[in-house]
Amino acid sequence: MKELTARLQALGLSEEMTEKVIFTVAEFVKGRLPSSFHGMIDDVLAGKSPDLGGLGGLLGGFKGLFK
Repeated sequence: MKELTARLQALGLSEEMTEKVIFTVAEFVKGRLPSSFHGMIDDVLAGKSPDLGGLGGLLGGFKGLFK
């Protein structure tokens, strides 16, 4: 999450605008995914590795991408 924030601020966005952009994109993504995935998005935004649950075997290799 810190990397995304830094990249957005490097584009010239203020801290406040960066937060708004991230929130807007997250809400957009949540609106297009089943609600069972919303917790994963919230975890990523909070800087946590998402709980992949039953998808762990299939997507476990991608878990490191969310750090």
